[in-house]
Amino acid sequence: MKQFFKYVLATIVGIFAVSIIGMLLLFMIIGAIVSSAEKKVAVENNSMLVIDMSRQIVDRAPNDPFEDMDLPFLSQVKTLGLDDVFTSLENAATDDRIKGVYLKLSMANAGMASVEEIRNALIAFKSSCDKPIYAHAEQYMLDQKSYYLATIADKIVIHPEVSVDFRGLGGEMLFFKKALDKVGIEMQIVRHGKFKAAVEPFMLDKMSAENREQQLTYMGSLWNHMLKGISEKRNISVEKLNLLADEVQTFNKGQKAVESGLVDEVKYKDEVLDDLREITGIEGTKGVPVISASKYADVPAKGKKFSRNKIAVIYASGDIGMSFGGEFIDGDKLSREIRKVRQDSSYKAIVLRVDSPGGTIFDSETIWREVKLAADEKTMVVSFGNVAASGGYYISCAADKILASPNTITGSIGIFGTIPNFGELLNDKLGITTDVVKTNKNSDLLTLTRPMTEIERRLMQNSIEEGYDSFVGHVAEGRKISKAQVDSIGQGRVWSGENAKEIGLIDDFGGLKDAILLAAEIEGLEEYRIVDLPTLPDPFQELFKTGSDNIRARFLKNELGEKYHYYEYFKKMSGMNGVYARMPYDIYVN
Repeated sequence: MKQFFKYVLATIVGIFAVSIIGMLLLFMIIGAIVSSAEKKVAVENNSMLVIDMSRQIVDRAPNDPFEDMDLPFLSQVKTLGLDDVFTSLENAATDDRIKGVYLKLSMANAGMASVEEIRNALIAFKSSCDKPIYAHAEQYMLDQKSYYLATIADKIVIHPEVSVDFRGLGGEMLFFKKALDKVGIEMQIVRHGKFKAAVEPFMLDKMSAENREQQLTYMGSLWNHMLKGISEKRNISVEKLNLLADEVQTFNKGQKAVESGLVDEVKYKDEVLDDLREITGIEGTKGVPVISASKYADVPAKGKKFSRNKIAVIYASGDIGMSFGGEFIDGDKLSREIRKVRQDSSYKAIVLRVDSPGGTIFDSETIWREVKLAADEKTMVVSFGNVAASGGYYISCAADKILASPNTITGSIGIFGTIPNFGELLNDKLGITTDVVKTNKNSDLLTLTRPMTEIERRLMQNSIEEGYDSFVGHVAEGRKISKAQVDSIGQGRVWSGENAKEIGLIDDFGGLKDAILLAAEIEGLEEYRIVDLPTLPDPFQELFKTGSDNIRARFLKNELGEKYHYYEYFKKMSGMNGVYARMPYDIYVN
């Protein structure tokens, strides 16, 4: 009994101590947030603006209280918003305190269209001032996206042990058919669109001819666009660049990259600092003042006027109607946001920023309806990010104008449905049987414990056909082309932005800034202010957002890093059960 009370007392003391420590940590975090919120950003004279491509590049910087705190139990991949990059570069061009831009390069944690938009913003920066752009890579390898971005710089410098990953684009798909057969699970597939390859991993053990064709088409478009941009800035012919890629530069370090003409110089960090001192005018061995794009974006721009005219920029990022612990688009919430702007006369135009591979038909249709109503009353311009395909295109097609980057992934106009059959797994593998009681012939419609009947498959196919017809009809109406023409470029086929312009799925090339300028031009606005929506949550709300999915996602992202997307994809695919308008796979370009 004495031992029992001793253990109980120790447990109580332990719980009390942990609670006290937890409270102290909580107060420390709150204090840090308050302190950072009240602290004004100071910009030193002779500074370099730093764009750190090792951060995860997102459309809009999150209002995350833990973003720049070194708390091991809450650490995660740090982000950089495209909005902050654009604002920083625009302001830096006329700020005498900023002497140049320092591109900190490594393996870019960004989509190809995001890289394209940053590259275009840097081109605009160079054309508006005579400040240099210095690109530097000092971590293991400079990947192809980072290298494409770096070619806009006045000088590309790498560490002697860094290599330029230059080998062309390739893709790999995982197929689960044999594994599912082994465990006794049958994925029953219904689809419209021979290119709608989202279901192929569950029904085949290799790519179909149609899937291989579409991948080669958009992949060739992305690669050729990249080569053209590199060729223009590095003065190397496309033929020679392809030869270098065929020879694989990935394992050629340092000086060999200089000899090939891909980079300018090989230098150690101390030599790079000497270069930066020369650019900024810092004498001796003093440190070079730097400021990150995310912090510099918070510095108030000089001479900025207030305008009553507003342009709403509404962000729609993630899977549509599908929440797996990460960012997703809630159809009802996004529709409500669009509706509020439509009904507010102070908003003169709407720019919808879409970065989504698609999702559920129900949510896509709900959002499409609000986009159409808004486009009937106000100027509505859609800006595509890295991906705006399937449901991502569905919600966009009613807009007045659609802009995309040449390397945006879009299209995938098609519908599919999946109904898993766990009958063999339950009966033969686990010894679990089922029995049914029903009042009518088809009361047990679409059960997961047996194969679909003929009538069930026919009903599913009819539903898919109706959904596809609606999708095609919306696109035909929005793009002002015939349904037959939409069907010919539809069938679930994926296109690059460059392909999409040729076939009429988009109006022109351009990023988010171009979409805003176009909306203002259509409305004849010379002065206006931009309102980003939905409003980001307060940092204190983020602090107390302790849902299990959110916490688990934080830790997994921290542990898995850039490999997190494999886990996320498998979770999405395994959770699908119903009718979807979604991309056939997630695309990552290195």
